[in-house]
Amino acid sequence: MAGEPLLSWAALCPLLLCAAQVPLAWALALRFGQRCPPLDRALLGWFFYDAIVHFTLEGPFVYMSLVGTVAQSDNILAFLWQEYGKADARWLYSDPNIVSLEILTVVLDGFLVLLLIHAIVKDKYYRHFVQIVLCVCELYGGWMTFCPEWLIGSPNLNTSNWLYLWVYLTFFNTVWVVIPGLLLLQSWLSLKEMHQKRNETVKKSK
Repeated sequence: MAGEPLLSWAALCPLLLCAAQVPLAWALALRFGQRCPPLDRALLGWFFYDAIVHFTLEGPFVYMSLVGTVAQSDNILAFLWQEYGKADARWLYSDPNIVSLEILTVVLDGFLVLLLIHAIVKDKYYRHFVQIVLCVCELYGGWMTFCPEWLIGSPNLNTSNWLYLWVYLTFFNTVWVVIPGLLLLQSWLSLKEMHQKRNETVKKSK
């Protein structure tokens, strides 16, 4: 709105809430990843953060959208999504495409990230299979969140100021593109290394 300061308490509180989840995720990674290599321990920090966001932020969004709309909700977390809705109005009024994607994100991605955390901590053979599936799901979610909107001219996106454009729309969504992309690369390289080691073992046994 005209005259409303960008970094008002309405904007600052959701940002602080998201930031406060980072040390919690890192503490969980240190607790459960004590026996993991440093890289895997760092990745656990991201995966715990991913799980926390899916279940504590996106889960309530799905509930609010199924029983009504975020715009009219008095849920304790409604203020966060009402603030984000200033940048993308679809999140305020239970847009079917957005709600469908968020159901998939909370249920499927949430389950996959918990399974992946278990696979990393316990060094399970299926770790990279789950990591690849999770990353593809998250990249698909990002694509389907914005591509349909872009194709119709982005009528629901508000890019009128830097906070909405660069923080809400760009930063918070790009994180779930860049990191899954890097994780796909990591899985590719790890699988390639395992394949090479297996071939070397086979050659030595001959």
